[in-house]
Amino acid sequence: MAAVSERRRRAPRQAEAERNDRALLQAAREVLAADGAHASVAAIAARAGVGIGSLYRRYRTKEELFQRLSVLSLDHHNEAAEQGLAAADPWAGLAGFVVACVEFGQGSLAPIAGTIEVTEEMWAKYERSTELVAALVARAHGAGVLRPGVTAVDVSLLIEQLRASPFVDQLRKQGHDDLAEAAAQARRRVVAIAVDGLRAVLDEPLPGRPPSGRLFTERWARRDG
Repeated sequence: MAAVSERRRRAPRQAEAERNDRALLQAAREVLAADGAHASVAAIAARAGVGIGSLYRRYRTKEELFQRLSVLSLDHHNEAAEQGLAAADPWAGLAGFVVACVEFGQGSLAPIAGTIEVTEEMWAKYERSTELVAALVARAHGAGVLRPGVTAVDVSLLIEQLRASPFVDQLRKQGHDDLAEAAAQARRRVVAIAVDGLRAVLDEPLPGRPPSGRLFTERWARRDG
C-alpha cells in the first residue's frame, strides 16, 4: 500500500515535469529559430513559461539542452525517411519526406552547428540519417522520377533552406494574427513549388559540382575559441 501511495504522489509531479520538458524543447526550437546561436537560457525559459531553475533541473547546461534537441530532431528525420522508403511510390515517398521535414522545422538547429559537442548518440543517428536519405534518393533515381544529378546532400540542403519562412515570422512578430492562415497556406505553396523542382521532368543540368557531405560534418565540428 505504501508503494502504491508513493506512486500516486509522484504521478502529478512526473506529469508536470513532462509538460515542462515538452514546453522547454518547443520553446528552445522557437527561440533558436528567432535568435540563432545567441539564444539565451532566460529567453527559452520565458518562452516556455517556466523558471530558469526548472530548466536547469532538467538540463544541466544549455549545451545539454541543445544536444537533446539535436537527438529529437534526428529521430524525427529518420522516422520521416523510413516512412518515405515504405511508401509504394518512390516520388511520393521522397516528396513526403521533404515536406514532413520542412513542416517539422528540420534544419532549425543549423545556427548552433560548431558550438556544441556532437555526442556519440548524435553521430550515430546522423550516420543513419545519411544512409536513409541516400536510399530515398537512389530509389527515386532508379524509378526515373528524380531530376538527374540531384544528390542526397542536395535534398538535405534544400530541406534546411526551406525551413526558414521570413514572411511568416515577420507577420507573427507584427501581430498579424488575421494573416496567419493565409501565410501558412502561402508557405505550403512555396514548399510545393520548390519540391517540384526535384522532378525528373526537369532535365537541365544543375550548376556546379555535386555538394559534399562535408558541408554538414565540418559545420558541426566543435570550434573552440
